Amino acid sequence: MAATLPKEIRALAEGDFGEVAARFAQAGFTVGLPAKGVLTVKAATPSAERAAVLLSVGVHGDETGPIEMAAYAIEALSRTPSALAVDLMLCVGNIDAIAAGKRFIDADLNRMFRDQRGDLAGTFEAGRADTLIAATAAFFDGSGPRRWHLDLHTAIRGSRYPRFAIVPELIADGPRRALIAWLGLGGIEAVIMNPASAGTYSYWTAERHGAAGTTVELGRIGTLGQNDLSQFAAMASALHGLLRGQAQAGGNQPIVFNTAQSITKLSDAFTMSFGRDTENFTPLKKGDVIARDGDTVYTVQHDEECVVFPNPDVRVGLRAGIMVVRAG
Repeated sequence: MAATLPKEIRALAEGDFGEVAARFAQAGFTVGLPAKGVLTVKAATPSAERAAVLLSVGVHGDETGPIEMAAYAIEALSRTPSALAVDLMLCVGNIDAIAAGKRFIDADLNRMFRDQRGDLAGTFEAGRADTLIAATAAFFDGSGPRRWHLDLHTAIRGSRYPRFAIVPELIADGPRRALIAWLGLGGIEAVIMNPASAGTYSYWTAERHGAAGTTVELGRIGTLGQNDLSQFAAMASALHGLLRGQAQAGGNQPIVFNTAQSITKLSDAFTMSFGRDTENFTPLKKGDVIARDGDTVYTVQHDEECVVFPNPDVRVGLRAGIMVVRAG
């Protein structure tokens, strides 16, 4: 990790919440450090009316822009700690991968939030996921019904919609509408409704804790300390208001897509019919071949489907991409 990083960014990337935690504690909050890279800040007097917000960054160690954005946001908030209007959990997902400048150590952490992990059970990330699962359960335990989880990422490839989000379908209508409206405030252009878990952190919190959880893609991967933070300005502003309980208006309603099919890698024979540099939301026409895997051939079933997250290099048994169709 570069020695010239601003101290706020370095501290968050290393999971060092010492100064920030002390400021909130001095302001009368109940502060916890349940695991490395995890900070919880709760009102001294519990209230079911108070929203509980989990903010996670760095679940993939090479997705550094949200780390920088969160570092400055939390540092600023800790300078006026009484402004915090929610119970907050801040999670830096894969600290070891961040330090190594890698996406992960052994395997994708954002596929570990599941009961059965198969041959991934002995990986470094499986242990880290267990730690985060326990800390998350403790955070949401006893909180009121207003629960949010914003898992912030950046994408490894270009996209027709550079800022988009994945939202679990199982979230109740009211919280789901509120979440999508808020995402619009944060500059999110498209939302994909996800009907089934792929082992992601945000789906886990939605399913297990009733949170309005979402995986948010905020542009492209960059080097820690060298990201263009202007691409995160709208999300930073929306986050500023959410954490302070401020009424927010404006923003554009994101375009909503439904998941048409999930493409699973069944064997090492798996190949996709387009290159690794294919942009997210690239459209394909009915009958087009998406991928081949031995005798299994994935083809477009609707008049048009757009490909998102195409990645033939995932492990066997994991999702290698999803196909989406515009809702309505």
